[in-house]
Amino acid sequence: MQIPALLVENGTELSVIIADITTLELDAIVNAANSSLLGGGGVDGAIHRKAGPKLAEECRMLHGCKTGQAKITQGYKLPARRVIHTVGPVWQGGDKGEPELLESCYRNSLALAVRHDIRSIAFPAISTGIYRFPGDLAARIAVSTTRRAIADAAIESVVFCCFDPSSAAHYQAAFAEES
Repeated sequence: MQIPALLVENGTELSVIIADITTLELDAIVNAANSSLLGGGGVDGAIHRKAGPKLAEECRMLHGCKTGQAKITQGYKLPARRVIHTVGPVWQGGDKGEPELLESCYRNSLALAVRHDIRSIAFPAISTGIYRFPGDLAARIAVSTTRRAIADAAIESVVFCCFDPSSAAHYQAAFAEES
């Protein structure tokens, strides 16, 4: 479901939707993965289930991923052509580098997108589920980091795909702050 939250930054459209990220027909979706990259709960488990077993096979070959980093795979049975896996930080109060690590997730995911000629990409609300990152802060970091990272990129569309209205409201507020 599209909600009225849109920014245009240097020709790139940034939008907020409430949807199941596994249903989006884009060049890439981002997986809020765990460090093994082998599936888990939340969006990670949903992406692995929908993509099928070949995703886990390819992920095994990547030998995991560190917090703040990103790796890319095929999308397999997903409508998205590629999956960019990034490992967000677990919230520990905010003084253990969590904001900087979350910024790295967005920067590194978008850098991979540019290297692989991805023009449309969707992000979930990274680290805001079981990793307990505060949703309002996570949305502000996501929007501001994305705006900086796409300044000279050929990315046409960035979608922040939220799982519920309260998460989407955080992105709407972040868009309002950035306007």
